[in-house]
Amino acid sequence: MVNKFLVKNPIISEKAMFLGKDRKYVFLVDRKATVSEVKKIIESNYNVKVIKTNSINVHGKTKRLGAISGQMAGYKKIIVTLQEGQKLDILPQ
Repeated sequence: MVNKFLVKNPIISEKAMFLGKDRKYVFLVDRKATVSEVKKIIESNYNVKVIKTNSINVHGKTKRLGAISGQMAGYKKIIVTLQEGQKLDILPQ
């Protein structure tokens, strides 16, 4: 059984909008999520065929506030490429 809460939400940014024209969509996922699990979740939730997935671990940045320095939380995102002729309606028009 695949946990459907591994995919948190789609990432909507300027770069993600340009990728949407090439049938590529970006999702914020849990750090423990694997590519095959996310592929199954996207295919079942959106009724599309995923042909390729790429994962990216984004490390947290170091921030300073005066003499105190801290670390921002990192995250994981996955780019899914859909089959020719399919699309998702998650991006604003």
